[in-house]
Amino acid sequence: MSFIPLKPIPIKDRNSMIFVGMGRIDVRDGAFVVIDEVHGERMHIPVGSIACLMLEPGTRISHAAVKLAATTGTLLIWVGEAGVRLYSVGQPGGARSDKLLYQAKLALDEELRLKVVRKMFEIRFGEPAPQRRSVDQLRGIEGARVRKIYQQLAKQYGVDWRGRDYDVRDWDKGDTINQCLSAATSCLYGVTEAAVLAAGYAPAIGFVHSGKPLSFVYDIADLVKFDGVVPIAFRIAAKNPPRPDREIRVACREHFRSSKLLKQLIPLIEEVLSAGEIEPPKPPEDAQPPAIPEPPSVGDEGHRSK
Repeated sequence: MSFIPLKPIPIKDRNSMIFVGMGRIDVRDGAFVVIDEVHGERMHIPVGSIACLMLEPGTRISHAAVKLAATTGTLLIWVGEAGVRLYSVGQPGGARSDKLLYQAKLALDEELRLKVVRKMFEIRFGEPAPQRRSVDQLRGIEGARVRKIYQQLAKQYGVDWRGRDYDVRDWDKGDTINQCLSAATSCLYGVTEAAVLAAGYAPAIGFVHSGKPLSFVYDIADLVKFDGVVPIAFRIAAKNPPRPDREIRVACREHFRSSKLLKQLIPLIEEVLSAGEIEPPKPPEDAQPPAIPEPPSVGDEGHRSK
């Protein structure tokens, strides 16, 4: 029996994420399925229309399922309890050398990097960055403003706020608001990383953040988190729910859908990097092409070919 060839939809038109726990992920008849081996139940996942799958403890995934996720450009993220510990990521993209070199050139040149950071400041706060400030000085101004925003949200929602304080090794150690913030930002980081990879860029090459595997993801996520997931975290923390992580996931997924966040992220990435006012580098004239040309990608620019 023949099947229609896979043609995943663009990242901007996908649903954001699905959390999977306590099941086996496999492929049946060319489709992604989650199998409950205890109860014999099976659930289909429209993998080509999902930006990322969050795999929680108790989940196993087959070789065929990993291959299908790579083909359709779906990011696999192995997370811990409540989704706030990230153990590993199955990278479906980031293979555009022209864009990686472009991003690296912007990050390595101090003048260009400052232009990008100033643009991030402008997008985040809705006003131009102060003149004659270094990246470090802008980071300090940003930190002071962020602390003030947290205090304002705590007052607005009636939440006891003692600062951003959490221990990634002990989820239960943090208070409710910090648990909510950790769960909300982890959801945002997942879909942001999927967008960064789909656009063909490297998650690790950041401008404000550096030295982390997801530095650029943190840079981009910071531009949008106070418009959605952070207020959501304070709103849910104010209710003091017994399982804040679950309520956060549902609320964040609905926010991503209603705000069309995935549709905004790749243009936002391009807008930030264009502030450097340089063109992506062209390949050297003496560069050797691949011996076996790769077929065109079936997904976004940064997704690998079949």
